[in-house]
Amino acid sequence: MSGLLREGQRPGPVLVLNAGSSTLKASVLRLPAQRPMAIASVTWTPTGSGGEAKAALGRLLAELGIPSAKEDFAAIGHRVVHGGDRFRQPILIDDAALEAIGELSEIAPLHNPPAAATIQAARQRFPNVPHVACFDTAFHASLPEAAYRYPVPDRWFSDWGIRRFGFHGLSTEWAVARSAELLGVPARDLQLVVAHLGSGCSVTAVDGGRSVATSMGFTPLEGVMMATRAGSIDPGVLLWLVSRGLVTVSDLEGTLNHGSGLVGVAGTGDMQRLLADAPKDPRARLAIDMFVERAAAGIAAATTHLRHLDALVFTGGIGENAAPVRSAIVRRLTAIGVRPVAGRALTRDRIRSRPGQRPAVLRVEAREDLVIASAALQLVGK
Repeated sequence: MSGLLREGQRPGPVLVLNAGSSTLKASVLRLPAQRPMAIASVTWTPTGSGGEAKAALGRLLAELGIPSAKEDFAAIGHRVVHGGDRFRQPILIDDAALEAIGELSEIAPLHNPPAAATIQAARQRFPNVPHVACFDTAFHASLPEAAYRYPVPDRWFSDWGIRRFGFHGLSTEWAVARSAELLGVPARDLQLVVAHLGSGCSVTAVDGGRSVATSMGFTPLEGVMMATRAGSIDPGVLLWLVSRGLVTVSDLEGTLNHGSGLVGVAGTGDMQRLLADAPKDPRARLAIDMFVERAAAGIAAATTHLRHLDALVFTGGIGENAAPVRSAIVRRLTAIGVRPVAGRALTRDRIRSRPGQRPAVLRVEAREDLVIASAALQLVGK
């Protein structure tokens, strides 16, 4: 059992809610069991309407089989993408905290509004259950100043708070704990690079369980190529487009978030579809090659923040399930000592490299829900 799960923790049940920009997901866990008692997901298009969130939550609870009567949850945990400078650890949600989460929507317009609306609806639905917010940015609170500052005028940081925050922290936290289990080495003794490759993608260098560098920045737009997001591109391109009136700032926001990355190059963000189409579709091949090149470059760059590399950890939908992509990334990393591995599909966590090989290559299922459930129980003291 992971060190995230405190010995003697009272088993839940804990309801974990993950509000995204297109789906609202839930799982019910009774720790220390790692398998959910129930999972559900509903599609929605959040607009900030409280009624909309309430309706979506109602559909989600119905899918989970939770009746209209009060359910005796020990806690309800909420994933919140952006905690800014204010939230560096899980918190019990009260009115002031909810207001602050909403205020952060200004720098996380796609992610925090759905979370805030869902929290409000869930607090109304379960007013007597403690609600806990867990932040994707919190794991990166350990970033050194040289890693979180941008090389821009100091007042951008001091006056406007422009800095790197990093994201996918909950996924990375679980990947680190699970890797320590698989390798049989305490997390405090490991130097890892965690590549969370899914719809959103990020690469994080982890030294002794602490984030020391990460590819996402002030927003989740920065870093490696993603399903619908460009990742890092020359800012001069954006200035050129806007200065000539070819696009508006609103156009850029939509295109960089929803119309770039794999979608921009090949018309779809579905990596499995691209892999199937690649033999006959040059755009699909190009999108995969670009994705692989940028992911490998991000991983190689992350190793410069470590003394050595004990393991490269793949997680997220692509990292877990797209074995050919994993293998292609690894083949580009021989210069830093990562050896190619067979590209077999896997359905469980395991070490992908030969016994004793360092750096090892691991595949770990993303389990933000376990991190959130454990944190919620610890915070409410149950």
